[in-house]
Amino acid sequence: MTDRQTAPETVEESPLTVALLALAALGWTGAMLWSARATITGRDDAAMEVTSTAYALPGAVSADLVAGAAVALLALTLLSARRPLGASARFAVATGAGLLTGLVSALPIITINTAGTMYAIVGGTVAAAATIGGALAGLRIPPVIAAAAAGAVGVFLVGFLLNLFQDPVLEAYGAGDTASSADAAQWFSYSQAALSGLAAGLIPFALLRRARRRTGADLRWPLYALAGAGAGLIIVIAELLARTAGAQVLELAGKVSELELVVQEMLSSARLNNGLIVLFVGAFTALVAVGRTISPADSDPASPAAPRSTTPEDSGTTTPADSDSASPADTRSTSRAEPGATARAEPGATSPAEPGAATPAGPGSTDDSASPDGSGSPARSASPDDSGSPAAAGSHSSAPASAGRKED
Repeated sequence: MTDRQTAPETVEESPLTVALLALAALGWTGAMLWSARATITGRDDAAMEVTSTAYALPGAVSADLVAGAAVALLALTLLSARRPLGASARFAVATGAGLLTGLVSALPIITINTAGTMYAIVGGTVAAAATIGGALAGLRIPPVIAAAAAGAVGVFLVGFLLNLFQDPVLEAYGAGDTASSADAAQWFSYSQAALSGLAAGLIPFALLRRARRRTGADLRWPLYALAGAGAGLIIVIAELLARTAGAQVLELAGKVSELELVVQEMLSSARLNNGLIVLFVGAFTALVAVGRTISPADSDPASPAAPRSTTPEDSGTTTPADSDSASPADTRSTSRAEPGATARAEPGATSPAEPGAATPAGPGSTDDSASPDGSGSPARSASPDDSGSPAAAGSHSSAPASAGRKED
């Protein structure tokens, strides 16, 4: 059994890979926070500030989840290179790194307006998300955490590109009047979720296969599925945090108008459905990808081969019944023939065992049937062509008469 300390899922990820992942996650989080701050402060109406804050909350929470996990994973990788960390120390370092990331991320939101409580709630939700991400990075599966975080960054990139080209895509789906625009928006949401799920499954698979080449050991297939589902889990956790920790912000946005309340409920359901689709599609994609690399198990070379049943005809042996019924001439003929050869007698041929064919010759006579070139030789008697011809039959019948004339 593989020891836990040397199991492939417990091996720390490459420092360069984790550093690049942390840089990408922090860059994405900074872009989301800057966009949220610019959108909120750019509104002159208080009601528009509330709705803009509610729109920006889920994206900032999900980005901070990934950033907290990536920064905590980087801290654990650097510290583990110097000395091994126990389970408690590992969890403490990861949670502290996530909390520090969350506090830094909350500053751009809290400083928008320190007099009100709404921005403090948003800042606290963002800090909690980063702390949860850091705690998850404390699990003893560093390659899986890194792969899931990379898949989440890929999902963010897919969503950004699709929203950048949203108008051409909606036109391709037939957006026109109100009904067709709603249908096109629905198909756009499904397409975004499906493509995001593919990215969530393929990116972790590629990173885990790279880790396999580096360590020489492969992970079990359930861990591939967990890494593929990681991006979807992040989206679902972010939505749950937005509904609980940031519930007051969403409630304030719903009080602006009845239409805004309906919009917030629709967006919340759409985000949850999108996260579930990304979760299942990502896990399925990772399983299919790793399944294509698994070769069937070779047969055991130590298992004995099945014995081959042999018949008397195959082995060339003679059963007792055959040996009793065989005449001396047949025994002499078959002993000179090749093993496994069978003489076939035609109706017109005379067997050497017939009376008169085995008459002994005189002392001075020459026996044609016993000569190698004679018609009575074993080779000729065993030949199907000679035994079936009239000449061969005649040579057998004339052998005794010739022997008699020579005696006279």
